[in-house]
Amino acid sequence: MANTKSTSVSKSRIAGKSENETSVSKGVGKSNSMLQEFFYESLKDIYWAEKQLTKALPKMQKAATTPELKTAIEEHIAQTKEHVGRLEEVFQLMERKAQAKKCDAMDGLIKEGESIIEETEDGTMTRDVGIVMAAQKVEHYEIATYGGLVQLASVLGEDKVVKLLNQTLEEEKETDAGLSKIAENKINWQAEQEDEGTEEE
Repeated sequence: MANTKSTSVSKSRIAGKSENETSVSKGVGKSNSMLQEFFYESLKDIYWAEKQLTKALPKMQKAATTPELKTAIEEHIAQTKEHVGRLEEVFQLMERKAQAKKCDAMDGLIKEGESIIEETEDGTMTRDVGIVMAAQKVEHYEIATYGGLVQLASVLGEDKVVKLLNQTLEEEKETDAGLSKIAENKINWQAEQEDEGTEEE
């Protein structure tokens, strides 16, 4: 009888442990307010970044020369507006207010892009090369950010948020690949043929 009781208690403890482990694995972050707060602050950061890009990208498009690059940027402007709306949906799912917090990294990348436009000749492939590089730096930052956010949302057990953020992540990757293709197939090679002062000629 004693052995039976001991076995019963042991099974109960194992069952209890298994149930606890299951609940933890499904939503570790649910009880981790610090992680939730960090996630929220990170959302505000990328929200600011995306909203600023809706203003910066049209300037890049206007400065670009090749139709392919202009079209790619135009498509990404529309996409970026969708990203802003998607983030607002994420805030809503998290039951948080949609707020923007200045992103120093994106602010610096946008300013770098503006400098490239100022320092290169209008109508040259060299300027387009610079615009592509500036745009890809932005994309790489966004890919890193959204990749991290997807992982955190998964840990927090926010499946709907994961789906939304992952959709944006994949679109950022596609944009980056498209920019590489434009540069490698045309812009880089044409820029190599330009001499300093081509615009005056």
